[in-house]
Amino acid sequence: MSHDSDSTHPAIPPETEKLNLSTKLAYGAGDMGSGITATILAFSLLVFFTNVAGLDPKLAGNILAIGKIWDAILDPIIGVLSDRTRSRWGRRLPWLLFGGIPFGILFFLQWLVPFNATTHKWELFGYYVVIALLFNTAFTAINLPYTALTPELTEDYDERTNLNSFRFSFSIGGSILALVLGLVISKLIPDPRQITLQYLVLAGVCAVLSVIPLYLCCWGTLKRVQLRDSQRHHSKTTESIPFFQQLKIVFNNRPFLYVIGIYLFSWLAFQATATIIPYFVLYCMKVSSFFGVALAVQGVAIIMLFVWGAISKRVGKKAVYFMGMSLWIIAQGGLFFLQPGQDGLMYVLAVMAGFGVSTAYLIPWSMLPDVIELDELQTGQRREGVFYAFMILLQKIALAIALFLVGQALGAAGFVEKAPNQLILPDQPASALLAIRIAIGPLPTLFLIFGLILAYLYPITREVHAEIVLKLHERRLQQ
Repeated sequence: MSHDSDSTHPAIPPETEKLNLSTKLAYGAGDMGSGITATILAFSLLVFFTNVAGLDPKLAGNILAIGKIWDAILDPIIGVLSDRTRSRWGRRLPWLLFGGIPFGILFFLQWLVPFNATTHKWELFGYYVVIALLFNTAFTAINLPYTALTPELTEDYDERTNLNSFRFSFSIGGSILALVLGLVISKLIPDPRQITLQYLVLAGVCAVLSVIPLYLCCWGTLKRVQLRDSQRHHSKTTESIPFFQQLKIVFNNRPFLYVIGIYLFSWLAFQATATIIPYFVLYCMKVSSFFGVALAVQGVAIIMLFVWGAISKRVGKKAVYFMGMSLWIIAQGGLFFLQPGQDGLMYVLAVMAGFGVSTAYLIPWSMLPDVIELDELQTGQRREGVFYAFMILLQKIALAIALFLVGQALGAAGFVEKAPNQLILPDQPASALLAIRIAIGPLPTLFLIFGLILAYLYPITREVHAEIVLKLHERRLQQ
């Protein structure tokens, strides 16, 4: 069959670039499971290892770092495989269809405590390492192809920003749901002697709620994916490019390097804060639960997603990023100085941080498809999976280092882990409390400042992107 017939398979006209509400909702639902699981893992896993399983923070940090490093190794591999996948469901959806159930099961298994840390420390460590490797394999197998769906659904500059608003609304909505479930389950099972059961119930409910939306996403986006896939196949033939040549092309794309940096520093700040905030709330602020603070951040973030999306249409993505980050920097720096009893101010700073967190969700992921278009214009090839993979690859390597250092720093500062079956939290030395404050204040603030510098230098504006898309349409019409 010839692929040269423009009359039979024309380029998708501009009016069809506007996605209907059902497609946006279905696409957004696909990130709900990631939001649920990532929130529980980010806020609770390290403190679960130290305060429930009874591992010392150095070993606990090593488990998290090993999982992230393995996750990073898998990203470029799955990115290339997903680009090369051919099926009646397109390139990305088969990964969601077949990876969803293993993803849910492996998430649940992370919250078992099969060995006593006092007598079988290394067996327990080994179990968590194996589960971390398997879970991160399943997570990458669904999350990377899902994120690479964005440019396959639309090429419109503002529509992509709007689509990512839906995506991260579901992601943050899943995050909020997970935190609310944590509060509810802790009330239903209040006995501190049943803390392990609390985590198991929470993990089981979250696992089910994480898997179902993946299949709703597949069902709701299938027709659009098939339309775009058909247009792509008939407009040009994609050649297979060796992996290291792809790597060279990716890192020769200067705007892509800026997007990597913006995303990297934003999420380093968020991840460092999420990991340490349970310790900060419990030990520095003397508050019995950290779920309320986390809910304040995520609740404001989901509301602001649509506000920032509307503002970005008027002032652009870079300006929105500057607005949100400025508030976040003030809030993050202020946390360092908080003292016990200043609970009200803690929540005010959490709300301010939520304004910035929403732009960290929205803006870098809205910039990335623009970079992919530039690469297609320059090379004639379309490699969404490769760009998404290497963006997340560098982020996860840095996160692995950050998680490792947080665990090592807590251990070196003399942090005292909670022994199995111990009912009250142990007192912490002044050195451990100072390490916690540094990890929640100055360190994330520094990351956010670096992100602002890179956003200022990012070169693709709305006008530049419009020119890129126009040239791509002209090229496709000539093929």
